[in-house]
Amino acid sequence: MRKLGIVALGAAAALTLAGCSAGGDGGNSSDGGTITVWLVGSDTPDTARAYLKDTFESENEGWKLTVEQKTWADVSDTYAAALQSNDSPDLVEVGNTQTASFADQGLFQPITDLRDELGGDDFLGGLEDSATYDGDLYAAPYYAGGRIVFYSEQVLGDTALPKTLDEYVASGKARHTDTVSGIYAPGRDWYNALAYVWANDGFIAEQDGDAWKAGFSSEGGIKGLSMLQDVYTNASNAAKDGDETDPQVPFCAGEVVFLSAPAWVQGSIQAAADAENPGCADTFGSDLGAFALPGLTAGETAPIFAGGSNIGVATKSKNPEQAEKALAIMTSTGYQELMAEAGLTPGIESAASALPDTPVAQAQAEALANSKVTPTTPKWAEVEAAQIIQEALVKIAQGGDVTEIATGLDKQIEDILNS
Repeated sequence: MRKLGIVALGAAAALTLAGCSAGGDGGNSSDGGTITVWLVGSDTPDTARAYLKDTFESENEGWKLTVEQKTWADVSDTYAAALQSNDSPDLVEVGNTQTASFADQGLFQPITDLRDELGGDDFLGGLEDSATYDGDLYAAPYYAGGRIVFYSEQVLGDTALPKTLDEYVASGKARHTDTVSGIYAPGRDWYNALAYVWANDGFIAEQDGDAWKAGFSSEGGIKGLSMLQDVYTNASNAAKDGDETDPQVPFCAGEVVFLSAPAWVQGSIQAAADAENPGCADTFGSDLGAFALPGLTAGETAPIFAGGSNIGVATKSKNPEQAEKALAIMTSTGYQELMAEAGLTPGIESAASALPDTPVAQAQAEALANSKVTPTTPKWAEVEAAQIIQEALVKIAQGGDVTEIATGLDKQIEDILNS
């Protein structure tokens, strides 16, 4: 299995807590208690959530496990303060690009001495790299993935699949109506936006000697962002200030022709309509197709962002021993195979055999073969926390001047990376 080159990134300032919920109770009581696991979004399938809860509670008499679902906005806005509080959760999912910053702030306990027990030699190499900070392992790989383009044969109809990025945009515009997005593109979805910039030979930020130079206002950056603005304006009904949360909802309503989203969204789309996180297994998810986002030249793919998640034990967990036992379940073959069956690239390599032989899995493999990551600097987490890329994209989606907005964004990025 190809190891993703996902890079650990650095420190962010502590953020203000807004409405965090309580973590586990007790203090390693032999009589039992409750541990709390925070998972982000609906990507983790219900089968895996049930497996974790049932296995943990059967193996730890008197103990209960509660899963709370958070959003990626929570990770940026509330996690740091929550993990510093006396009501800290016990186990926490964070993005691969954010892991090192949590470790740097002392929010995750090192688990280097648990690596062998957790099956560390089987870890997905790129994710383990992203969870390693200053020589210690601070989280376990959870899952990896890249963005692909989903479609339903019913909604696609006789529209031909695009062979180039220009054809993709043109098809999205042609299929756009007042009720259907030819391409679903919420304004704050910056991960998808990167593909347009990279495909046009733009860049995020590169080192120029001892300094960092941002590249959204480069020639390629402007071309990519202008193409994206065309999508926002003429192909999408998604909220101009919306994010990428729960894209299966408009897709399952039959309101999307092309949905560029992480491959693991397959599980959300194909979930049963009466599931805890409803999908459309019997309607628009029954004939699900997928392809890698095409590049500017036919036969090539556009570069995509290689993403993923890790799971860390909170430093202020009141039940660290039980948290470690739950973490061992989450890195086990049984759990990780359930993740793979839902279309997520598992955090352990041996579970990859459970990935389905589907168009989605094949499209993800093709897409990840041409993937990139965010800049390799400890300061990048501060850029993400500031959400300045999302804010700039919202302005572009609302019709602002692309060059002016990109130039201002580059200055903000450079001010952070070079501070």
